[in-house]
Amino acid sequence: MNLIPGIQERCEKLVRIRRDIHAHPELAYQEHRTADLVARHLAECGIEVHRGFGRTGVVGVLKAGEGPGMIGLRADMDALPLQERNTFAHRSTIDGRMHGCGHDGHTAMLLGAAEYLAATRNFDGTVVFVFQPAEEGEGGGRAMIEDGLFRRFPVDQVFGLHNWPGIAVGQMAVMAGPVMASADRFEIVLTGKGGHAAMPHQTADSIVAASHLVQALQTIASRTLHPLDAVVVSVTQFHAGDAYNVIPAETVLRGTVRAFRAEVQDKIEQTMRRLCAGVGDAYGVSVSLRFERGYPPTVNDAQAAAVCRAVAGEVLGADNVLTGLQPTMGAEDFAYMLQEKPGCYVWLGNGPGEGGCTLHSPVFDFNDDIIPIGVSYWVRLVEHQLRKG
Repeated sequence: MNLIPGIQERCEKLVRIRRDIHAHPELAYQEHRTADLVARHLAECGIEVHRGFGRTGVVGVLKAGEGPGMIGLRADMDALPLQERNTFAHRSTIDGRMHGCGHDGHTAMLLGAAEYLAATRNFDGTVVFVFQPAEEGEGGGRAMIEDGLFRRFPVDQVFGLHNWPGIAVGQMAVMAGPVMASADRFEIVLTGKGGHAAMPHQTADSIVAASHLVQALQTIASRTLHPLDAVVVSVTQFHAGDAYNVIPAETVLRGTVRAFRAEVQDKIEQTMRRLCAGVGDAYGVSVSLRFERGYPPTVNDAQAAAVCRAVAGEVLGADNVLTGLQPTMGAEDFAYMLQEKPGCYVWLGNGPGEGGCTLHSPVFDFNDDIIPIGVSYWVRLVEHQLRKG
């Protein structure tokens, strides 16, 4: 590895910051303490601070030289509504909340890069440090954009980074094109005619209709879409009835849909509506579908990905930059930023996910050993994109 000299010595403070954030987790749009910490640290480094984007978001702006280039670096700040089962000293102090995805580490690494860049200013242009709230399903990235993030700070490119259990410490994954899926959700309500379970001929059985619909939905991926289009349609909830001898009038299905292309999302929704109508006609029940679009696919710009591969190779060695990993069906609201600006979202190895130490696990913890890697990557990326001379 080719870490920046002096970064390792700075990391003791960053570890303390990271563990302090971990011990005081805040959920989406409630990141007041974390935002105060971030704003205070940026200001102490002489970085211009702006607040109020996406309610609790914080933006730092650092300019060096006269170069016109402007790039954005983004870290997420929010925690999960999850009960932590770790026993170490910096475990969550708040029941039902924990940093189970490593956003505490992402925040600490970007703060470390901001501090180093403010001290050295070995670049020519403007860096916009974006500390985003509410990544975990609440669309904080979109909220910051709607509040004028890119109108106020018209960056040329935007970059994101996420720790990744299962990738070794000292490795990064950088892929062009789709890297994470969309995350849509649906609710289907089937309404028939309830009645006595011993007299089913007098009913229009919503449970039977729903059971057939669950099976039919599985044909969307297998028989409706191109075999090379990766798609998930998962029914995750099936709610009906309260008594053993009553056929209920209503059954409710809920679930999630994942895809990598907007055209595929559209095709899935259209097919679901057709299947719902067909099952309704076949079984004499009414079927209503509510299809909610969630996070779009996270799609890396090819040119930006090439830059990130080069920078990661400079920091870690080219052999430690993984380029052939499969995209994940997980979702990420950095996707909204990539819809507005070209950029790239990379995965930083957090080490093996042994013992359940995987993302969104109650025993997850961010690996402090990767902090100097993340800081070095951010700094070298800025120096590369806003190169002097």
